Amino acid sequence: MSTMTQDPSIAQNDHDDHHHGAPKGLMRWVLTTNHKDIGTLYLWFSFIMFLTGGAMAMVIRAELFQPGLQLVEPNFFNQMTTVHGLIMVFGAVMPAFTGLANWLIPMMIGAPDMALPRMNNWSFWILPFAFSILLSSLFMEGGGPNFGWTFYAPLSTTYSPDSTALFVFAVHIMGISSIMGAINVVVTIVNMRAPGMTWMKLPLFVWTWLITAFLLIAVMPVLAGVVTMVLTDKYFATSFFDAAGGGDPVMFQHIFWFFGHPEVYIMILPSFGIISAIVPAFSRKPLFGYASMVYATASIAILSFLVWAHHMFTTGMPVFAELFFMYCTMLIAVPTGVKVFNWVATMWRGSITFETPMLFAVAFIILFTIGGFSGLMLAITPADFQYHDTYFVVAHFHYVLVSGAIFSIMAAAYYWLPKWTGHMYSETLGRWHFWCSVISVNVLFFPMHFLGLAGMPRRIPDYAIQFADVNQIVSIGGFAFGLSQLIFLAVVIKCIRGGEKAPDKPWEGAEGLEWTIASPAPYHSFTTPPEVK
Repeated sequence: MSTMTQDPSIAQNDHDDHHHGAPKGLMRWVLTTNHKDIGTLYLWFSFIMFLTGGAMAMVIRAELFQPGLQLVEPNFFNQMTTVHGLIMVFGAVMPAFTGLANWLIPMMIGAPDMALPRMNNWSFWILPFAFSILLSSLFMEGGGPNFGWTFYAPLSTTYSPDSTALFVFAVHIMGISSIMGAINVVVTIVNMRAPGMTWMKLPLFVWTWLITAFLLIAVMPVLAGVVTMVLTDKYFATSFFDAAGGGDPVMFQHIFWFFGHPEVYIMILPSFGIISAIVPAFSRKPLFGYASMVYATASIAILSFLVWAHHMFTTGMPVFAELFFMYCTMLIAVPTGVKVFNWVATMWRGSITFETPMLFAVAFIILFTIGGFSGLMLAITPADFQYHDTYFVVAHFHYVLVSGAIFSIMAAAYYWLPKWTGHMYSETLGRWHFWCSVISVNVLFFPMHFLGLAGMPRRIPDYAIQFADVNQIVSIGGFAFGLSQLIFLAVVIKCIRGGEKAPDKPWEGAEGLEWTIASPAPYHSFTTPPEVK
């Protein structure tokens, strides 16, 4: 550990700052190697992308408010669904988790900073360029990507717009950013834990992020490979996915989902870590089954590599393969169920109070579990023949990604805002944000299950008349959910600008090293490592 603090970039910073606060001015943010600054940049970037992707969702829901073509051309509608997906996955959820990792992991393990601070700066600053490239493609002749965020060939090759190269380049940059962020997390956790911080004493947020980082390192190169094959099929006359040249379009789906399924666990494992911090804090008792939580997380990560083809049950796989992927998918429900029961057991007979972070955490547990149940239904191969490519699938993954991942990110923001800003947020506004969000998110996504079971297909700008009433309800829920997020923006800005002074440990039941340092967290924390008992 003593050798680690001699890392030249950290030593240099200490020397320049004389242990005082942050440098001033715009260049502070451009040149910063400080984990807290970089965490803040990621979080703000993620929130801007969340609102951008949300605006696209509003276009989708406005078009679907009534049957018939109302507001946008079908091709532009497809660009909205595609870019909404890409921005929410790669621009909102993943950078939010990376921002939380940057802010929290060093403070949780008693490290002075991330292990690779300069790479940390770069892994953030390439992201705005990636998304500028992606969004600029929407203004090109022929439009932006219109083939769905999963960019199945031949839609992304033979039939795709001229701007596809920009999409490919943007995805490459996002992938490079994710790989660098993940390497940084692994090196930090393995090398920079405070004395006495043994593996089985790590906060679960740190464990879940460590496992997430290994998933990222494993699968981001697969995504890079598949987008490169799309690039060469389109522009350089290769035939990876073209049967006429000896290729196979179904192979695209196998390669994509071999990345894509671990990716969806990348977007939920850090949530599990957040909920595992918040539930014990507001139940005022230790997390039930810590070790089983660690093993469950690792099991989910390993199994995530064995289920990719459940996205492809309708492609005509051999029966053995269908059965294999069905059983493996159902098996993942076991470690996930272990987690849910552990959270419930943690709350059992606890002295629970329901501040905003706990409200979001409890909503997460309930609504994520609903998303898990619809996932189990989709895992059953013969049933999936009916559900596949309907709104039932849309309902399923939005339950786990919106009321799952996004709700956990909001819970984390409320929970750690006092530590970040030094002020308490407005509990009244927080509750307004929660109740508006939790009601509208269910009005938005629950009826989609019924639309899907009744046969409404995904990714269509127009639909049969019998779906009209339900779509109107769904759209109203969508607009309400979108507007509710402006309350969140107000809460955050108000909290940064002032409010009741936050104590070092604002939550009575909270555990962990981050609550032993001042609120707001000083620019440099743990320059001498704490001793963990």
